[in-house]
Amino acid sequence: MTYKQQFIKFMVENGVLKFGEFTLKSGRKAPYFINTGNYKSGAQLSKLGTYYAQCIEDNAIEADTLVGPAYKGIPLAVTTAVSLFDKFGKDLNYCFDRKEVKDHGEGGLFVGKQLEDGERVILIEDVMTSGKALREMLPKLKQTANVEIAGMVISVDRMERGLESSLSAVQEVYKEFGVKVYSIVTMADIISAIEDGVIEGKEYLEKMKEYRKTYGVD
Repeated sequence: MTYKQQFIKFMVENGVLKFGEFTLKSGRKAPYFINTGNYKSGAQLSKLGTYYAQCIEDNAIEADTLVGPAYKGIPLAVTTAVSLFDKFGKDLNYCFDRKEVKDHGEGGLFVGKQLEDGERVILIEDVMTSGKALREMLPKLKQTANVEIAGMVISVDRMERGLESSLSAVQEVYKEFGVKVYSIVTMADIISAIEDGVIEGKEYLEKMKEYRKTYGVD
């Protein structure tokens, strides 16, 4: 199996990707649900980091530092940094933002690598629904230093248009900020994995395709 197929199977085995009938926050009724809150063990986190690292390597994203938006992005940035070093011998820095600015001790908006002008950073997140995390993070980054955003890496691109847009969240942030978002897998990859028997769920295949036809973007 490819690493993308392995990742899809990994999500299913760990109860992160589920099939059925779910009402999303948007109000849409979807035949699938992604709950990254089900990652909760050291073994899961270690494996998860290898998929993020492979995605960065496969897309040849060059950077100096990984940034994990608080809170979900923090462990993701850490495990990705470890995996990049262990698997590819690349020693990148990492940091994460504070929810409030610390005015004592070392102070500042970020914990970990103190960002500098010209530094290339990759944002590490779980999934992107609306681009809110990126919109909140960009002002913090620019307030700290004139960094270059090399890209953002997420686990799954839903390939789904917004409630008030013909574009997906991934497409919107690229159009608005020029930030390219890379995903380990896409919804199209998940559908292919069902079709190819990588994971079970053929009984949901038609509903998955119908949902893509109604709400999906290419």
